[in-house]
Amino acid sequence: MTGITFLGHAGMALEAEGLRVLVDPWFSPSGAFLGSWFPYPRNDHLDLTRLVDVDYLVISHEHADHFDPHVIERLPRRTRVLIPRYPAPIFRDLLSGVCANPITELEPWEKYPLGESGAWVMAIPEPSPRYHDAALLFSLAGRAVLNCNDAMLTAEQARRAKHLVGGRIDLMLLQAAAASWHPMCYAYPPDEIRRIAMEKRVAKLRGVQRLVRATGPELAVPFAGPPCFLDPEVFQHNWVLRQEDGAFIDAEAAVAWLSEHLPRQRWADFRPGDVLDLDTCAVTRDPISAKFDYSTGREDYLARYAEERAEQVRHFKDEHPEPEGDLYERFAAYFAKLGMLSPYFLTRIDMTVRFEVTGDAGGLWDVRITPEGIDVVQADPSARVEYQIKVAGRWVDAVLTERAGWEDLFLSLRVELDRDPDVHNSYLITFLKFADAVALDAVEAYETGRDASERIVVEDGGQRYEIARYCPHAGADLTIGGIVEDGKVRCLGHNLEFDLETGACLNARCDPLPTRRMD
Repeated sequence: MTGITFLGHAGMALEAEGLRVLVDPWFSPSGAFLGSWFPYPRNDHLDLTRLVDVDYLVISHEHADHFDPHVIERLPRRTRVLIPRYPAPIFRDLLSGVCANPITELEPWEKYPLGESGAWVMAIPEPSPRYHDAALLFSLAGRAVLNCNDAMLTAEQARRAKHLVGGRIDLMLLQAAAASWHPMCYAYPPDEIRRIAMEKRVAKLRGVQRLVRATGPELAVPFAGPPCFLDPEVFQHNWVLRQEDGAFIDAEAAVAWLSEHLPRQRWADFRPGDVLDLDTCAVTRDPISAKFDYSTGREDYLARYAEERAEQVRHFKDEHPEPEGDLYERFAAYFAKLGMLSPYFLTRIDMTVRFEVTGDAGGLWDVRITPEGIDVVQADPSARVEYQIKVAGRWVDAVLTERAGWEDLFLSLRVELDRDPDVHNSYLITFLKFADAVALDAVEAYETGRDASERIVVEDGGQRYEIARYCPHAGADLTIGGIVEDGKVRCLGHNLEFDLETGACLNARCDPLPTRRMD
C-alpha cells in the first residue's frame, strides 16, 4: 500500500514499502506567526509520538506553519531532515539552530533517493528567488505525488514534473487559501476589504484551476490552509473563514468552486487523520475529524478552540514582554544596517515608511529609505509618507532580537497598515522579509539577467497587443497565468495588473510589462 495520512494544514505522512516520510507537519501548541495562527480544523487529537517515527522529515520552507520546532525536537535520531536549497542559507541556518538530526539540502530538480527501494523526492523551487517556496515531487512504489504546498509553480514546471515521473501524477496538492495580510490589516472600509478579499480569493482559485488543467493529475486536492486565529487580539479576523465570502477559502468550499469550473477533473478534500490509499483510491476517514463541519457551528467551534488554547497563547505573549526604553535606538541601528544591504532595492523602494510603535518604549518614527541608505528619525509632520505601519513594541522587539522576521509579523495580522498611494511596493516587502544581502543579491541577479524578449499576442475588446510572455515581477508565464480584460492584463501568480496600452503596473511598484499595440 502507498498510503498518505493527512495531518491538517500542509502536513502529510507518506508510507510505501516500509518507507515512512513526514512532510511539513505543524502541531505546535502555541501556533505559528507570533502565536497568531492555529490549524483549522484542529489536529491535536493525532498521535504525534507515532507520527514522528519516520525515516525522513521533509520541510518545504521556513514558514512557521511548515517548519515546526515542536515536531523537530521529537524526532528520533535516525531521521534525516531534508529541505530545498534556496539562493540564501536563511532556512538552513534557522533549522540548524533547532535541529540535532542530520540535514540535507535538496538541489533543485535533482532526485534524492529515499532509502534503497527506488523511491525519491525532488525539490522544485518557484522561478523567482523573491519567494523561497518549493514544491516537492515524490516517486513512491510506482506512484507520484506533486505537493505544491505554498509554491506557485508555472505550468511548464508542473508539466516537467509530470514528465519526470513517467507522464502520470497520481496526486497533486495545491494551496487554494493564499495567506496574506492584505486587505485584512489595511485601513479600508469594511465593504472594500471584503471586495478585495473576494477578488483575490477568486484569482487564487483561477490560478489553481489553470495549473491543474495544464497538469492533468489523477486527483487534485486543495491543501495548505487556511488557519484560524485564537488570540483575542486577532480573533476578529476569523471572518476570513466564512465559506460565502471569506478571504481564506477552506478546502470544502474550494473543491465546490473548482469542481464547477473544471468538472472533468477529480477533486477531493481531506481532514486531519484521513488516510488515502493511492493504489486503490480508498479513503479512510478519521472519526474525530469527521465530526467537524466547515459550514455550520464555526463560531462555537472557534470559541471552544480558543478557550482551550488560551493558556498557551498567554504563555507565548508572556515570553514577549513589552521592551525596555532603548527600543528607538535599537530600531534605528537595525535599519541603518539594513541600509547597507542592497542599493538595488533601496533605489526601487525610495520612500518614507512611518512606524507607530505602541507601548511605553514606542513612538512615531519615520524610516527614510533612499538610494543612499536608510536613516530613522522622529516623525516629521511635513514628511511625504507612503507606508504607515502600526505595531506593538513587543513584536518589533521580536524582530530586532531575531525571534521573528518581518514577514512573520505581517502574516500574524498583528499590524495595522495604510499606504498612499494605495499601491503595493513589493520591493519594500521583499527587502524586509529577507533582510539578507545574499537573498537580495539573488533577486537582483534574477531581475537584471532574465531574457524579456519573448512575446505573445493577446486581444482585448477587438484590439490586439503584443506583450512580454513573462510577468516582470516573478516570471509567471502569462500564456497560462494571465487574464486579459478591461484594458489590463492580470497575472494570477501574485495578482499584479498591467495597463495594456502603457505596460505600467497599476497596483504595485514593479517594472513595466513590455507591450505594443498592433495595427
